[in-house]
Amino acid sequence: MEKELREIETEIIGKLKTAKTLDELEAIRVSYLGRKGKLTNLLKGMSKLPPDQRPIIGRLANQVRSTINEALEETRERLIREERERRLAAEKVDITLPGRRPPLGVEHPITQTLERIKEIFLGMGFQVVEGPEVEDEYHNFEALNTPEHHPARDMQDTFYITDRVLLRTQTSPVQIRVMEKRKPPIRIIAPGRVYRRDADISHSPMFHQVEGLMVDERVTFAELKGVLTSFAHQMFGPETRLRFRPSFFPFTEPSAEVDISCIICGGKGCRTCKGTGWMEILGSGSVDPEVFKAVGYDPERITGFAFGMGVERIAMLRYGINDIRLLFENDMRFLSQFR
Repeated sequence: MEKELREIETEIIGKLKTAKTLDELEAIRVSYLGRKGKLTNLLKGMSKLPPDQRPIIGRLANQVRSTINEALEETRERLIREERERRLAAEKVDITLPGRRPPLGVEHPITQTLERIKEIFLGMGFQVVEGPEVEDEYHNFEALNTPEHHPARDMQDTFYITDRVLLRTQTSPVQIRVMEKRKPPIRIIAPGRVYRRDADISHSPMFHQVEGLMVDERVTFAELKGVLTSFAHQMFGPETRLRFRPSFFPFTEPSAEVDISCIICGGKGCRTCKGTGWMEILGSGSVDPEVFKAVGYDPERITGFAFGMGVERIAMLRYGINDIRLLFENDMRFLSQFR
């Protein structure tokens, strides 16, 4: 048995020198020291030895077991160290290489369009003003010459918070608030979010508007046409043609809707413009005298014009977008196109 113990010791130490992984090491340990291992089975036969040999073989067995355990531990430390070195070598960073550029976000097409609208009107001497999104009925409707029975005040169009408080349906109330605090001359645009109970491929319950107002003595409709023509040429190109169609808005008289020549077909007629060659972009008109009376202006002396446009509408025309819902879905494949 002494010879067999020495052979097992030599054999296991030789195998440990060739072990490459911790899994191999564990397999060697189990094959010799496990419940059915080679050394374990050999030691089970000690009971058959003569009594005088048992102490000698017992001391030798403990010595062999101790030597094997030390070799196992040394091998384990070696394998762990080698694995760590391999991992560090694989993860080594060459600091001389150029860094990876992180992906950069882009401004949303609505933001880009809104900033361009502001830039154009600031260049024409307009001032940007803002107002509350939660409004009262007076500023949102009554001061804008929209009486209580007007269809625009129907619950199906407006988000009411209380009987007299609502989410603004337009940014025109900002014009009223400005005129209540200032005297002419006034030249402002009022961008911001507005809310209406409407949702389909061309409407959203929340969208963005830019309202414009110019008030002074002897402001004419001709100046309105000049301002809007300049805006359209700067936004859509100098070859863009405009037409003003008579319309109705409670707070302007006379009123007109403004169309531009179709940016898809150049005015020849296509599916986008429904064969007309024209596309509507905004509403406008001379400020109604009743609106001036509501803010304490003398309508015999003061005149002005107002206009309003949907930013989403302008963005859709500017970028050729055919579904307004794309602007609010936050799809990175869509948004990444607007760099």
